[in-house]
Amino acid sequence: MARNKYDIDEVLETPFDFTHLKRAMVYIKKYKNKMILSLVLSVICTVSGLFGPLITQYALDYSIPEKNIPQLLMLCGLFAVSIIISIVFSNIRSRIMTVVGQNIIFDIRTDLFKHLQKLPFQYYDDRPHGKILIRVVNYVNSVSDMLSNGIINVILEFLNMIFITIFMFTVNVTLSFIVLAGVPVFMLIMWAIKKQTRRSWQMVSNKNSNLNGYLQESISGARVTQIFTREEENQKIFERLSQACRKTWMRAVKFSNLVWPCTDNISTIVRAAIFAVGLLVMGPAQITLGTISAMTSYASRFWQPIMNLSNLFNNFINNIAYLERIFETLDEPVTVADKPGAKELPEIVGNVSFENVTFAYEEGKNVLENLSFDVKAGESIALVGPTGAGKSTIVNLISRFYNVTNGKVKIDGQDISEVTLHSLRSQMGIMLQDSFIFSGTILDNIRYGKLDATDEEIIKAAKTVCAHDFITHMEKGYQTEVNERGTALSQGQRQLISFARTLLSDPKILILDEATSSIDAKTERLLQKGLLELLKGRTSFIIAHRLSTIKNCDRIMYIDNKGIVECGNHEQLLAKKGAYYNLYMSQHISEQTA
Repeated sequence: MARNKYDIDEVLETPFDFTHLKRAMVYIKKYKNKMILSLVLSVICTVSGLFGPLITQYALDYSIPEKNIPQLLMLCGLFAVSIIISIVFSNIRSRIMTVVGQNIIFDIRTDLFKHLQKLPFQYYDDRPHGKILIRVVNYVNSVSDMLSNGIINVILEFLNMIFITIFMFTVNVTLSFIVLAGVPVFMLIMWAIKKQTRRSWQMVSNKNSNLNGYLQESISGARVTQIFTREEENQKIFERLSQACRKTWMRAVKFSNLVWPCTDNISTIVRAAIFAVGLLVMGPAQITLGTISAMTSYASRFWQPIMNLSNLFNNFINNIAYLERIFETLDEPVTVADKPGAKELPEIVGNVSFENVTFAYEEGKNVLENLSFDVKAGESIALVGPTGAGKSTIVNLISRFYNVTNGKVKIDGQDISEVTLHSLRSQMGIMLQDSFIFSGTILDNIRYGKLDATDEEIIKAAKTVCAHDFITHMEKGYQTEVNERGTALSQGQRQLISFARTLLSDPKILILDEATSSIDAKTERLLQKGLLELLKGRTSFIIAHRLSTIKNCDRIMYIDNKGIVECGNHEQLLAKKGAYYNLYMSQHISEQTA
């Protein structure tokens, strides 16, 4: 069966070490006071609960044999008080840690989202969106309990062991050493399965990520799937990925489930040894019924925190793989960012220049080489040429969505790598090929280009791009709710809304990347009238395969062979009878024969 990219697991660049956990302490320190209070409350619960076996021992050895009813009632009262204290304080502690856990989720998720907003286009080009999503949602949920309750419980269980040990030795030293004799055996078992357990849960993380990535892609591409009747093949791929998840989960659980049976068996053997040594070796002369009862109770309690620690260990192993993924995302370098000391770009006029610009998406595979040109403020520039020649790359470099490999891009003589991204992009209107529509009203989607825009400004922008008519014919007009990606709208309608959004920002530099590709010829002719008014006084870069839309541009650049092959206006390039002439004539003939 053919493999796809979701059959291939991600590889963690570095193995886990405790520096990852140390990094996580940044999120814990913010709530250290509440966590300390929670720990204190837990200690009170533990200590109050440990008096129970001592009270029972005293009752069995003294109060009951002496038939001292008042004393027995008093002991029962003390026992009840210890239980009540334990329940009340435990409830308060649980409430505190629930708040802390949710706050930690909020902090990590906020940092992740904030970082994802800054990552360059290249990051999203190289990764399935489902794999990114699972880190922000699932993985953060998983690690939050480890970073809140998990840390507290580890400390608490160690304290429990210390307190229980102290109480045991106050009852009987010999039997206490019998209880402690099982600890080395337990440590040996944990050491033996530690590595395999960690690797198993890493594989679970990988397989879940693969499944989530494929699921997200399949949902987004459901229409294409049905068009090409790929349902059965996709089902097979999904079943294979799902089966891999099940298989790795079962393997991880197999190792994790080795811990508690071993702990339980050691605890049972130790308690049996207490009876054997106490009754058969030491004898009734040295050991009372109350001592045996107290020691077996403490032995059970001693191994309970050990069992809890083993479960916490499993939880840490499970979530460490997720923590690694979270930090891997947070460590992803923001390659397109403000340089230290970057200046605010003042209000621009619109002069644009490329100075010996070379750019490559992959090292050694240049898309552009030593590209140089100058554009004066207010000029309209059309970029044409074959697919993949670098037209969209040029406009992406002007907006600094990518950093140039060599050379400089300047606006009004200012190197754009030396100014802040916000001051640069806020003065540009950019409409890319993907007309993305957000869930919400049409009004809100257009206002996305200028958050403080009035309704009148929005309607004016919609009228300019010929979107007003179709919007007002909808049931609720501008208040019509649309789904994510605007599935209820036609592709042309989505592009017109995106056009209005871009124009609303009133940019000094306008970039239109295939902005009219999905608009019918009649609407396009109407749109051109509005655009001619809008382009006045603005520098514009227009990419269009339909050459009829760019005939009126001041200059047309034919992009190919990693640079500009031809440059001039429509008439000049036709007169040259070169690359542009051939492209125009082939398209003109196609339109006539269509």
